[in-house]
Amino acid sequence: MNGVKIAVAQRKAISVGRSLEEFQVDVRRTALENSEAELLVYPELHLFGGLGASAHEDREILERHAWGEGDDRYQQLGAIAAENGIWLVPGSVCERAPTGEVFNTALVFSPDGSLVASYRKIFPWFPYEDWCTPGTSFQTFEGPRGIRMGLSICYDAWFPELSRHLAWMGAEVVLNIVKTTTPDRAQELVLARASSIVNQIYTVSVNCAGPEGEGQSIAVDPEGHVLTEVQDGRVCTLLCEVSSEVVSRVRHHGTAGTNRPWKQFREGDAPLQLPLYNGVITPENWRVP
Repeated sequence: MNGVKIAVAQRKAISVGRSLEEFQVDVRRTALENSEAELLVYPELHLFGGLGASAHEDREILERHAWGEGDDRYQQLGAIAAENGIWLVPGSVCERAPTGEVFNTALVFSPDGSLVASYRKIFPWFPYEDWCTPGTSFQTFEGPRGIRMGLSICYDAWFPELSRHLAWMGAEVVLNIVKTTTPDRAQELVLARASSIVNQIYTVSVNCAGPEGEGQSIAVDPEGHVLTEVQDGRVCTLLCEVSSEVVSRVRHHGTAGTNRPWKQFREGDAPLQLPLYNGVITPENWRVP
């Protein structure tokens, strides 16, 4: 299999407001120890750790330290990717838009240091993540060796619409960066496997390490098999391999050689109406009858 190896960095978050030196050192060491990896991915809000004791304090701290447009730390992250010649997802950052809104934004840098993708979390963890304005755009990008990847942040994984839409946009891998500090990580592991199965994609879900996070990072193949996982919150790096060829094979022959959901409809079949959202999700129609 001529696949792409991904290094999954389960790490403790770095205290908010610190320089990027500590992060740079960890990237350098991780890339050296996993030299076969072409992409390195960190957890959600990895550079925004050590928050307050309450949601109110968190909001104050995050809004105060949000990165504005043109912040030189974006260039610094690109330089770290270029220094190590690796695709880099440094987790997500707290980003202040010119309009004043604050977003939870995942970033992707290529080995030449370019910012190739950014994604604003569509489904913040309400009511707890009340500092965050929801994003409105799905994001995929062409990663190493042309493999198509999609971005997902933590609670996004609880909404199957998001991973299905990324797969529909061509994503063969969904990178789900996570900061789960609560016992529902057990359910998220089920969701990672289920999302891979129903969409026939890879899911790479990287959580922050303990004591703050629950850890239990996982990578799943397009048939729902676990490629690699860690069952606790230790600081560690997992290595997995993803391949466009495997995605194509599973979709052609079927999951377990049987199911081909992307070939469900035949020429001439009647269109299926989807009245659930009327074509758009609004607060009014996001209700269980």
